[in-house]
Amino acid sequence: MIHIQGLEFRYAHSDFRLSVPSLQVGARERVAVIGPSGSGKTTLLNLIAGIFVPNSGEITVGNVPVHALDDAGRRVFRISNIGFVFQDFELIDYLSVLDNILHPYRITRALRLNKEVRGRAIALAEQMAIAKHIKRRPGELSQGERQRVAICRALLTQPKLVLADEATGNLDPDNKTQILDLLFANLAERDAALLAVTHDHDLLPRFDRVEDFRAFRASGEANA
Repeated sequence: MIHIQGLEFRYAHSDFRLSVPSLQVGARERVAVIGPSGSGKTTLLNLIAGIFVPNSGEITVGNVPVHALDDAGRRVFRISNIGFVFQDFELIDYLSVLDNILHPYRITRALRLNKEVRGRAIALAEQMAIAKHIKRRPGELSQGERQRVAICRALLTQPKLVLADEATGNLDPDNKTQILDLLFANLAERDAALLAVTHDHDLLPRFDRVEDFRAFRASGEANA
């Protein structure tokens, strides 16, 4: 599902450098990424999603060379094929919970919003125990509830790849287990892959594999 070869990236006007010689994630694999804060884990997710562009190297998702797409192509590919759970949620404050979940279908013509999609959004909200909040706005929710909204939005397009940046970081231990169970079950239904950044080492036994970011070469400091 993910194939990275010879990846090199640096931020403009920064001393941060990231080098990933090789990384693969297979279809249906659940891979956790660990490492010190500031080592570039979030940067890696942004590169895979096509939010950032590498200075050199190859990033292939499925059969698509993400690194070779133009800005518009990367955006459409990301929205249509990758579920991204952002660390800071990236919810839109003036939209309801339901409209936040449906947002991927409102920002690209590549996706068609219809009754089936709306039903799927409500079903996800029910699974994540936030259905009673679908008419509320994000500012009225707890951090954990906002996290659940972000996960629902990431799963709505039924992607074959989910990138999660601390997807359970704002949940208490019991809810972490419950949400991870729901996330894994959803992915298993579609033979989808998961690449998840986490600082919670108690969760690592749940994953098929763990990639320690200290094995990659980085200098300077990124955001995460």
